[in-house]
Amino acid sequence: TLGQIAGYAPAEAAGEHAFFHLPVGDLMPWLIVVVMGIGGLASGWLVYTFAPEAEGHGTDAAIDSFHNQRGLIRARIPVVKTLASAITLGTGGSAGREGPIAQIGAGFGSFLATQFNLSARDRRIMLAAGMGAGVGAIFRAPMAGALFAGEIMYRDADLESDVIVPTAISSIVGYSVYSLALPANLQFSPLFGRELNFTIGSPLELLPYALLAVVLSVVSVLYIKTFYGFHDLFARLPIPRHFRPALGATLAGLLGVSLYFLMQEDLNVLAVLGTGYGTLQQAFSVDEPLSIKILLLVALAKILTTSLTISSGGSGGVFGPSMVIGGCLGAAVGQAFHSLWPSVVPDPQTFAIVGMAGFFAGCARAPISTIIMVSEMTGDYKLLLPTMWVSTLCFLFGHRWTLYNRQVRSRLESPAHRGDFIVDILEGIQVADVFNPHKKIRCIPESMSLEEMVHMLATTRQHYFPVIDQEDRVVGIFSSDDVRSYLYDQTIWHLANARDVMTSKLASVTPADDLNSAMRRFTALNVDELPVLAPDDSGRLLGMLSRKEAIDIYNHRLLEQKQANEEAVS
Repeated sequence: TLGQIAGYAPAEAAGEHAFFHLPVGDLMPWLIVVVMGIGGLASGWLVYTFAPEAEGHGTDAAIDSFHNQRGLIRARIPVVKTLASAITLGTGGSAGREGPIAQIGAGFGSFLATQFNLSARDRRIMLAAGMGAGVGAIFRAPMAGALFAGEIMYRDADLESDVIVPTAISSIVGYSVYSLALPANLQFSPLFGRELNFTIGSPLELLPYALLAVVLSVVSVLYIKTFYGFHDLFARLPIPRHFRPALGATLAGLLGVSLYFLMQEDLNVLAVLGTGYGTLQQAFSVDEPLSIKILLLVALAKILTTSLTISSGGSGGVFGPSMVIGGCLGAAVGQAFHSLWPSVVPDPQTFAIVGMAGFFAGCARAPISTIIMVSEMTGDYKLLLPTMWVSTLCFLFGHRWTLYNRQVRSRLESPAHRGDFIVDILEGIQVADVFNPHKKIRCIPESMSLEEMVHMLATTRQHYFPVIDQEDRVVGIFSSDDVRSYLYDQTIWHLANARDVMTSKLASVTPADDLNSAMRRFTALNVDELPVLAPDDSGRLLGMLSRKEAIDIYNHRLLEQKQANEEAVS
């Protein structure tokens, strides 16, 4: 649409393939603004009329569904997201494909799980598998797609381990099917082509890479604050939300066209619109490198156009723009160091590849999958060392900020795993850690008359009473409530004894049992205390375990765990 009407066809990555070949007319820059505005209007109407959850970049919605919605995504979401994203990207919106494909894949996974009546846990796994398949296919990065779906859920260095095998399978299948739809020369090839062949020359090169990490971290904070600043600004505008994407897209188009004229009609600056992958591909070029001025201008302006396009409610991802911003920043820093220190930085283009990974690793809190994804997208693992170095530093520097507000810090804080952690904590505590073996317990001989038992209740605050035989072995237990049921029938006070009142179906625990087992017995019998018996002699009483003691120590351990996590984060 953009090429036919406005005469602008954004350059793509070397490994991309246009499935539809449409004629491109003469370039008319101001028509770009018109096309983008109409695209924003169509996308806004479609999203806010049929599926408001499909607004924005989509990944946050999928993450929120995983943690808080039991993996449920409405069946219409994938369809609406597909159409709205196609309109946004096809009309020149500054956005990526990661967010849409993540939500689309997650939606299909959730839909299939619902159709097969799977449990909430399995539905979450299917949701993540859909995300992995979509991301692995669209970026030609099957391994990264599998890890991305498990890593993107959390802000800290945590991983949703339950989904790794299913996402690996779905990512491989998705990548294979998508690749088979491409021409033979592009099947199973990296997104940015095969010609990239860079290496790290010297360990000294890690020093300028460390400075690159500082630059990327600062700009990533600027990116996040700008993105959500525009989001809040558009939310406060007194106009119907259906029209906000049109306003954002129009402003983004005006900014891009203005820069085009400001830079004397340099087509490279129009990379601030669309995906920008063509300019990123050129940043890897050894023969025709872009100037530092153009690289910095594209990187900083891309922050504004992406924020205007997506924060206003337009449908598109933030991963692609993040790659362009990080890659252009990296290329600019690389060229600067090459001019100052050419013996250490012989190939400034390597900084563009490393910058892609570092920038998104810091923004999205997903260093491992990003490292692998960039390596798969460029088809080059020789820069794994500097990529790991910069991505790790950016992850550490940017721990307070994230592009995905719906991420939780760790599995401990995820509602999806709340029950898991209750069991984990309880299983980590033994009965021996809780009950007091020195607490005096009044035991009742099995021959004690009911009358004696009634009078005994008036002199003690004990509620549960173990019943013992002549050898002091526990044979049963009764509660004060069991005795009170006989208070108004004095005719049997002299006839009945403790053996008649007690229950011989004794539920007990040993000091080696864990609290999870004890809590199951408390719940099954609806009792508040359990006798603790010696493991080598099942009739010898060691003490009593109360439900209150078990809950108190669980709350204490849970508080300790939360404080330890907070200290680790700070």
